[in-house]
Amino acid sequence: MAKDLKAIVRLHKYIVDEKRRDLGALLGEVLDLEHRAKNLEVEIVSEQNAAQQSPEEAGYLYGPYAAEAIARRQQIMDATVEFEEKIAVAQEEMREEFKELKVFEIAKEARDEIEDAERARDEQLVLDELGQERHRRQNKL
Repeated sequence: MAKDLKAIVRLHKYIVDEKRRDLGALLGEVLDLEHRAKNLEVEIVSEQNAAQQSPEEAGYLYGPYAAEAIARRQQIMDATVEFEEKIAVAQEEMREEFKELKVFEIAKEARDEIEDAERARDEQLVLDELGQERHRRQNKL
């Protein structure tokens, strides 16, 4: 039974690690989106400065750019919200799997303690028997 628990614990550790990697990938995607949002804001400021320096061209060039920039900003925000929802789900899945892992680890530890106690008891019985046999032999002499 201990071998079965050992295999189950190993399986659940692997699953927890997979969940952790998946969560890390999702967090990486959110960081990438945040980086893209910051770059977009810098780009918008740069375009606004360029539009202020040449107002005659800005009238027909900046308008479409601004509309496209607003759309990109919204896409980034929507994607961020979507990934944050996925992150919440992934965190909950990882918590649940971690709970299961802990249950099996505790069961394995309890099983190991029982087996250690049984082994120690068996060893003590053998030592007691050897001691009694030695005592009998010494008393016969």
